[in-house]
This record gives sequence, C-alpha cells and structure tokens, in this order.
Amino acid sequence: MKTIVFDLDGTLVDSAPDILAAANRFLDEHQRAPLPAATLRSFIGNGIPKLTERVAEARDLDPQEHAAHTARLLELYNSAPTETSKLFPNVVETLKQLAGMGYRLSVCTNKPESTTHVMLKAFDIAHFFDIVIGGDTLPTRKPDPAPLRAALSGTRPDDGLLVGDSEVDGQTAANAGMPFLLFTEGYHRGPLAEIQCKAQFSNFAQLPMIISGAAARA
Repeated sequence: MKTIVFDLDGTLVDSAPDILAAANRFLDEHQRAPLPAATLRSFIGNGIPKLTERVAEARDLDPQEHAAHTARLLELYNSAPTETSKLFPNVVETLKQLAGMGYRLSVCTNKPESTTHVMLKAFDIAHFFDIVIGGDTLPTRKPDPAPLRAALSGTRPDDGLLVGDSEVDGQTAANAGMPFLLFTEGYHRGPLAEIQCKAQFSNFAQLPMIISGAAARA
C-alpha cells in the first residue's frame, strides 16, 4: 500500500455545523423552518447540488429553481466554511504519523475543490496532501470511481486505500476496486453494519495500526 486517500466532510473535518448554518440561513431567506442537525447530517456526502436538492425537498421548495438554490447555498456556505467546524480528534497527529511511515496522502471529496483548499489551509493540514480532488475537479464525482483514481498519485487501485465515513465512500472504493476503512463518527445515512469495509474505527489514533495490519496482510 502506497497511497491513502481521505474523504473530507465527516472524515477529517466535522463540518456539519457550518453546513447546517448555511442551509438554515438559506431556508430562512425562503421563509422555511430550519432543519434539525441530525437531518442535515444525513444529507451530506453527495456534493452541494445533491445537498441542495435534499434541503429543498425537505422544505418544499420549487425543484425548478435547483440551479439558483445551489448557487445561493454555496455562496452562503463559502462565506464562513470554518467558523464552527473542527478537525476530528487526533487527525493531525495521525496524518503526521502516516506521512512519517512513508505513505502518500491525498484528499477525494465531493465538496467543491476551491472550498476544500480553503478548509485544508484553515486547519493547517494542506501540507500533508499531494493531491486534492474536489467534487468539481472532474466531470463526475463520487461514487463514480474516476475522482478516487485521480487521487491515487500514480498508485494502482489495489495498492491504495480510501478512508471515509459514508455509504458514498464505501461504494466509491468498491467501484474503484480499492479497500475501504470506515470512520464511524461521520455522516453515514444508514446502519454502519450495511456499509462494506475492511475495518471500522472510531478514533483516528487507531488508524495507523489498522493500516499497518492491512499492509502486512496485502
């Protein structure tokens, strides 16, 4: 194993609070009731257009206005993408340890690439990643395997690994023919037991040992 690819929202960063704030500001502009945090968390993972679709459907907004709604929600979110978001515990220490072990690290997320770079810099972890693939970097986004393969930095899919938090990530890894490790504290929509993965972990401090074990068995 040479390259470890990380999802962003719900994996490296607990970004739901700022996404929720933007979504509820958007709904307030349309005289709609705010969304509960748990509901919003279940909407995250497929990119801003899908998030907007789910928010609009939940509050009975006109689907014909999807493009305008998406642009406005993204504008609101981009105005403060790191105001209350935070890294999950032990992320920095784990990235440093994995880089020291010789792994190449990349990011593959459905968040727009420009916003992703802003967040990585804001949390001072941008320097860990050789490649950053966002939801608009390529014509397709996860669970299409193309973005994940683009994040591999020349590594074969069977010599890479995806770390993520959701059904979207699990399906992306399967579509790319890559092993998948599931972070259980993120934004999955259904039961964790139904997400196919090589292993689950709840704390990033566990990850280097899990990856070392997976590499030894490969």
